[in-house]
Amino acid sequence: MIVTSAVRHAAAGTAAVLLALPAPSATASPVTSTATVTSTTTFSSTAAVASSATVTSSLDSLRTSLREPTPPARQYVDRARLGLKGTQVQSLPGAPDVPSVSALSWVVADASSGEVLAARNAHRKLPPASTLKALFALTALPHHEASEQHTVADSELTGIGDGSSLVGVKEGYTYKVSDLWNGVFLSSGNDAVHVLAAMNGGWESMSRQMQEKARSLGALDTQVVSPDGYDAAGQVSSAYDLAVFGRAGLQDPAFVRYCSTRYADFPAGSWSYGIANTNRLLTGADGVDRYPGLIGIKNGYTSNAGNTLISAARRGDRTLVVTVMNPQSGGGLAVYEEARELLDWGFEAADVVRPVGSLLPVPTEPTVPAKAAAGAGNRAVAVARESRDARADSRAPRAGARAAAAAAPAKDPARGEEPSGASAGLPLALVGSACAAALALWGWRRRVAHRAG
Repeated sequence: MIVTSAVRHAAAGTAAVLLALPAPSATASPVTSTATVTSTTTFSSTAAVASSATVTSSLDSLRTSLREPTPPARQYVDRARLGLKGTQVQSLPGAPDVPSVSALSWVVADASSGEVLAARNAHRKLPPASTLKALFALTALPHHEASEQHTVADSELTGIGDGSSLVGVKEGYTYKVSDLWNGVFLSSGNDAVHVLAAMNGGWESMSRQMQEKARSLGALDTQVVSPDGYDAAGQVSSAYDLAVFGRAGLQDPAFVRYCSTRYADFPAGSWSYGIANTNRLLTGADGVDRYPGLIGIKNGYTSNAGNTLISAARRGDRTLVVTVMNPQSGGGLAVYEEARELLDWGFEAADVVRPVGSLLPVPTEPTVPAKAAAGAGNRAVAVARESRDARADSRAPRAGARAAAAAAPAKDPARGEEPSGASAGLPLALVGSACAAALALWGWRRRVAHRAG
């Protein structure tokens, strides 16, 4: 069928050429015409190749310019190292010496990457005192707007431990949630913690929520018994876990706003009184110089825990988190001075030490049933998607498909399928050959007629 069609096209093409072309002069040369056509074809082909090469080169250049830079190789971090006793640090040439401080446990970490730059007894379980309020805030802060108002009931102030620090919350008074959080962060008020805990399910529920939050952050050393940090049997945390809480808090603007506030007014009915943050590194009180760039976060003290502190400071484009637990010398203010020394060291040594650990949670592999369920779910979604796409295609073919169908050659009726690209081009080639033959025959006839004349 293809050959028959080609012959038919060739015959028609030949007749059209013989009828349409004027008679050439005696000096006309078909060879010259053929050479011209060949030259033009060669030039066009060469230009096309050159153009294609230029386009290809431009595309390659564009891809190269748009290629993302290769990210720096991640440093290997041996997480088990933080479980070792004593000071852990990997200094490079030029690194300053780690300060010799008296705290039972401490950590210096980069807040952005979570890399632990140095640590001492990082996972030693110790009473956290009011630094546990950082975990309380991480857990409870998202549940209520700062402008929400709450009237305190007498039951919400029961059970506060003897000797607790208080901000002065009173039964029957109405407070904004932001006032209560100022009481938690600035005055370390256990009364404010009790009220906020009551607003979030109660004391026992709050303890469970905090425990779950700690586990979700990868803080496995912490056991929550009393959400305000008051000494309780079995309640412990670690310098590592406190650093995890501090780093997580820095990612919450509300947390940062409260923990970095130095002074605030606390309402008392028709009047108010001023409260000051008890973090001396932040306020510069009691002979402790303010630390430049300090953000917060939370200090604490009980007779069982001693002095504890979570500090964060920013210098340039780097933010560090430092935790200090129970200094053994230097008095009640030593926790601030030891934190100052560790912050200074961290900013100086950050680029000349290798990390000895990470504050990021250890990634866990899903169980086999979980993997199977996920795979089945993905397959179900894929099947549903394919079915939906097939139905959509059957109802409304895309514009590109319609254009392709209109441009495609007719199907071969004998075989019931569309001809391939090579078969579709065959009739055109035969037509071209027939036209060339017609031109040659026409030229020969003219030469014979000229000689006869």
